[in-house]
Amino acid sequence: MVADFEPWSRDRGAEIIAAHAVGEGAGLPVLHALQAVFGHIPDEAVPIVAETLNRTRAEIQGIVSFYHDFRRHPPGRHILRLCQAEACQSVGSEAVAEGVKARLGVAWHGTTADGKVTLEPVYCLGLCACGPAAMLDGRPLGRVDAARIDAALDEAS
Repeated sequence: MVADFEPWSRDRGAEIIAAHAVGEGAGLPVLHALQAVFGHIPDEAVPIVAETLNRTRAEIQGIVSFYHDFRRHPPGRHILRLCQAEACQSVGSEAVAEGVKARLGVAWHGTTADGKVTLEPVYCLGLCACGPAAMLDGRPLGRVDAARIDAALDEAS
């Protein structure tokens, strides 16, 4: 599953916002819907969300910056998430993460120069018995090491 997102369009953004801006607490559903379509929360969407939800731009920016799942920039074609929770740390996830960051030449939340891979930390994939765990484009991977991550990335490309 390769990430395939639409380019930002004000009209499409307004349509998505209007469809999800119902009831109390609509901020998260609106932002999740925008990210599902555009791959991130475009800066241009923030004032529209704020106006529609009768919030300030600062409040909407605060939500986007607080939650780790929201991206402020478009992701790569593939999204690699590496678990950094305690159970995975106890079986070597930190070393795996350092190796992956070095191989890809990115830090957390970074995208490779060729736009292929975005690397994100996650704090539990529910695969604690199979750690270290990862997820590539929504597909869980257990007992990962450098070779398994390399093989998965090569297969995905």
